[in-house]
Amino acid sequence: MVEVSVIIPTKNEEDTIGRCIEKIRKVFRDYNIDGEIIISDSSTDRTPEIARSLGAKVVNPDRLGYGYAYIYAFRFAKGKYIVIGDGDDTYDFLEMPKLLEPLKRGEADLVIGSRFKGKIMPRAMPWLHRYIGNPLLTKILNILFKAGVSDAHSGFRTFTREALERMDLKCHGMEFASEMIIEAVRRGLRIKEVPITYYPRQGESKLSSFSDGWRHLRFMLLQTPKYLFYIPGIVMFTIGFILTFAMAVTEVRIFGIRLGIHSMIASALLALAGYQLIFIGLFSAVYARSMGMVEYDRITRLVARLMSLERGLLLGIFLTALGFFYILLLIRQWIDSGFKSLPMLNQDIFGFTVFILGLQTIFFSFFLSLALESQQHVTRAVRVIELKNDANDSKRGGSEVG
Repeated sequence: MVEVSVIIPTKNEEDTIGRCIEKIRKVFRDYNIDGEIIISDSSTDRTPEIARSLGAKVVNPDRLGYGYAYIYAFRFAKGKYIVIGDGDDTYDFLEMPKLLEPLKRGEADLVIGSRFKGKIMPRAMPWLHRYIGNPLLTKILNILFKAGVSDAHSGFRTFTREALERMDLKCHGMEFASEMIIEAVRRGLRIKEVPITYYPRQGESKLSSFSDGWRHLRFMLLQTPKYLFYIPGIVMFTIGFILTFAMAVTEVRIFGIRLGIHSMIASALLALAGYQLIFIGLFSAVYARSMGMVEYDRITRLVARLMSLERGLLLGIFLTALGFFYILLLIRQWIDSGFKSLPMLNQDIFGFTVFILGLQTIFFSFFLSLALESQQHVTRAVRVIELKNDANDSKRGGSEVG
């Protein structure tokens, strides 16, 4: 095993890849590092030929994608420590030692070169990225996942082989950078930032500001059903149901304005939509966990432990019956009046809202129970495969020793 593996994804970087490799070679010589350079290349120019001529190993991913270029190259890396960076010379590989130092001292498992704690040279980063895109996305990531980083999208990073194995990275696109930090936080890995200098790139940028930014934001939201589904759903349901109930029993005024029947209809729809969002969050969390994408948060763990099919059915039947008999009571009053005095619309709306909530609970309970059972089957199947693989590895190890 070598000490350091440096991995660079490239796509038509013939003007700069040579300088990057020379800088890495200089660090290897100056610091007496037993290292290797792996170029994960999808170029149509002379980038791979230049890299090979300078002693780098060139591998060719079988599909495109920033994240996939790294994931494909990881299988060839032999280093105890792994360095990743771009081939456009925007990151100075001569700064590599200060990113490796916290790993060697045992102070961190993942080290990120922070451009915002260091220096961003003129024209190195577009105004939109520097003052809006990167700070905003980094702030969102810190809020959602408590990462505590200043530059979530820096591409200059180092990490240990053990950290790489624990993170189990899967994203093939630009959101790979966010996934690495999220998984590091989830696995309890120690993250440290060191200041670096960021330089202007030569040639045309391959970034797409809005589509790449959206991919990062979408990925972060999909990783946390609490913020995407639960919190909006709970807020919508609570406000909607309280207003619906209040308008069914009394007059409601907000800022001196009396809320009428149209407001009640809107409140009932808000409650129903919020209720659906909560269950959609549960379904998405169960599905994502079965696919190995996320771990349960506290809300999902609590519901998965307490919410059985039978309990869901009992709650659904209770709500359905409550709404049904309330509607029957209104119909009975209408009949007793000789079909002259119609029930008040606000009472009708409340009764039907409770009735529909009950029906939703019944059907959601069946669906959630099915999803949980499917997830358990997947977990057992994966465990069986892992045990078989471990047994096969033991047999092969035994035969090799023999």
